[in-house]
Order: sequence, then structure tokens, then C-alpha cells
Amino acid sequence: MSEQGWKDFLAAEGVDDWVVLHGGASAVFRVASLAEATRLADVVARVPGVAGAGVLLTLGDDRLSVRLTRDLWWLERRHVDLAREISTRLGAHGAVADRGLVQEVQLAIAAKPEALDVDFWRAVLGYAAMSDDNAVDSLGHSSTVWMQELEPAKPLEHAMHVDVSVAREHIEGRLAAALAAGGRIVVDSNAPAGWILADRAGNRVCIAAWPDGATESAAADQL
Repeated sequence: MSEQGWKDFLAAEGVDDWVVLHGGASAVFRVASLAEATRLADVVARVPGVAGAGVLLTLGDDRLSVRLTRDLWWLERRHVDLAREISTRLGAHGAVADRGLVQEVQLAIAAKPEALDVDFWRAVLGYAAMSDDNAVDSLGHSSTVWMQELEPAKPLEHAMHVDVSVAREHIEGRLAAALAAGGRIVVDSNAPAGWILADRAGNRVCIAAWPDGATESAAADQL
């Protein structure tokens, strides 16, 4: 587990269909029907190296989602080859990737180091461990939970916020939609890699394109 895996993926050629966010590398292909999604899922399953690699497929009436890993830090060189081959085979069947459909939503639970309790959240949600500081839905349907350490100088003892990650070319569109819906910008020091927004009640959310469109994390101080 290291940064090198996802950095190599982002630098690779032939993976334009794929978006690298905090949940790893994913691609979403538009389909005409659930039956077509099922056929294409079988195509993916037959790619050498996919079986047993932890790839997650999600099928719907209008899309097939392919996630190579459940965590950014698990990306390796072999995932570049898998991504290329999956895109090639699906492209041969007429499937078209839509990077605008790829996103990650994460619940960040912040607390002082001595109060971080990832085991509780894994237990209460029925989630599995992927990294030391997170919990993931084994079915792949729900948001990841990430445990964030509050700095010792913070007056808060605990807090929560939401992280939303999208492809780099879609982050400003998502920002505009959120502002049009009544949101307001709280912090823009990391723009255009990310913004911290709030709703009318003051609840905060970070919209970021990390690491797809940034070399540093845009999940800045939220609290």
C-alpha cells in the first residue's frame, strides 16, 4: 500500500475511461438495458486477472459500474493493465464510458486521537475494514466511513462532515449545482482542486477531485 500505485495509474496511457478517487479507480459504462449490463459484466468477468482480484461490478438498467479496488491505496501496476483490457473489450461491444457518472461519497468522522473508534462504526454499520482508518460497505452500495484525527489544538471533541469526490472535469459543474441549490462556499483555498461548502444550517461538505485532478488532498480542514 503506497501512493505510488495511484500515481502510476494517473500517469498511465490508455486509461482515459477511468476516474481515480478516494475509493480507487472506477469506470461507468452506459448501457441500453439491464440485459446488456449483464452481458457486459460477463465480458469483464472473463478478462484475465479479474477473477479473485476484488473487482466490484454494479449493474443497472442504464449503466455498468466497474470498480477495480475498494480503496485508493490498494491500486497497483496490475490494475493499469486490467483497466486497459476492460476498456478495450467493452469498447469492442460498443460500450461508452461516462466519467461524469463516477463519484465517491464518504462520511468523515472526526475526533481527537484518543477517541477515534473505527471498530464501533464497523460494528454498528456492518462494514468491513479496508484500511486502518476506514470502514467500507461489503456490498459496495453505501458510502465509506473515514476516521479523521482532530488536531490537538481544536476546541471540538468530535464532528462529522461529508466528502464528495468527482472527476476533475466535472468538479466545477458539481460546485455550480450545489450553489444553485442554496449552498455557500466556506473555504476555497484549495480551489480548483476542491471547495468546502455548507448548507443553510451550516452542515459542511467537501467537493473534491482528489486525486484525479490534484497532487495534494483537497480534503482540507473542514471543522
